[in-house]
Amino acid sequence: MNQGRCLCGAVGFITSQSIEEINVCHCKTCQKWGGGPFLAVDCQDDLKIEGAEFISTYASSEWAERAFCKKCGTHLFYHLHHPSTYYLPIALFDHNQKSKLSRQIYVDSKPAYYNFVEDTPMLTQEDLLNLFK
Repeated sequence: MNQGRCLCGAVGFITSQSIEEINVCHCKTCQKWGGGPFLAVDCQDDLKIEGAEFISTYASSEWAERAFCKKCGTHLFYHLHHPSTYYLPIALFDHNQKSKLSRQIYVDSKPAYYNFVEDTPMLTQEDLLNLFK
């Protein structure tokens, strides 16, 4: 089991999914949401949430929502509606030292002012959308 919490501790998470593979999203929405790329782990639909009364959500598209803690403002998850899939920031999890970057998406939206040194698959928006066809 992997456990994590927001900054103030009001919202907690438990998942049995692996948190060893980090997905990086460089899309403009993730950049605006967090001030940079979204470094997330795929929890699929395997997520137990504690403190749901402290969660506020924002419908960022027709197919997904983003959530944050009402008390401290921590970004909590990106929730894809169909199929129901939760992506959580890797930094929320207590034991994330073994996690590594595994894939980057929307690399065509990545600004020039940062680069990761890890060698990962790098998908453009078109590459990603083609995976769903």
